[in-house]
Amino acid sequence: MGAAMKKWGFCLFVVVSLSGISLLSPSPDYDGNLIQMFANPAWSAESAGGGEKVSKSGIPYVSDTPPAGSEELYNAIRARRGGQLANLDRMLLNSPEFARGWNTMFAAIRGKLDVSLKLRELAIVTIGVMNKADYELEAHAPIFLSAGGSQEQLNAIKKGVPAAIKNTKLFDESERATLALTYEMTRDVTVKKATMAKIRSILPTRQVVELIGTIAGYNMVSRFLVATGIDPEEAK
Repeated sequence: MGAAMKKWGFCLFVVVSLSGISLLSPSPDYDGNLIQMFANPAWSAESAGGGEKVSKSGIPYVSDTPPAGSEELYNAIRARRGGQLANLDRMLLNSPEFARGWNTMFAAIRGKLDVSLKLRELAIVTIGVMNKADYELEAHAPIFLSAGGSQEQLNAIKKGVPAAIKNTKLFDESERATLALTYEMTRDVTVKKATMAKIRSILPTRQVVELIGTIAGYNMVSRFLVATGIDPEEAK
């Protein structure tokens, strides 16, 4: 008898709990309420305490107003971004020193390397696809296109990087070598001797090192973006 009572009590608790969920939304549709609740977690917009913006992982973004002593850093990041802070910056600035090092490194990668912009961006969009870093892909796809990449190339990468590596119709020799290097560094970390030999036969040593550094750097970016749950930028 005691076991039966406990079982009925548990069932009643579940029913009450589920009924309570339906009160969270004005919609009378129960299934819709559940979808709404889980599709829009409380931490994806603003926290309950005073409207503080937080990421999908629950980590807060800093405000656009720099605290005392951080004005120079904020201005340097804004200068690299064309005047506005991105959500990535607002996340990084939770640790000003980390943000400072990040800004210096990626300012060099984005603007001071010899390796071509097209090959760099080809590697970056490939990493975005492989690591499911949508923020990274959305940010860099337009840059790749403006650097001479095509939508057909982007579609091929999204369909599958291994097939893209072999696609002689859409990608030239340097692009296929870049895709292979990116794929192996991202998936396996270790690069095959043949892959390294191929990229070295095409690019000078300086550019090979820069391309490897770009791939390594943007793998870090993608992992940071995914782990911290950074939201897409709002359309302006």
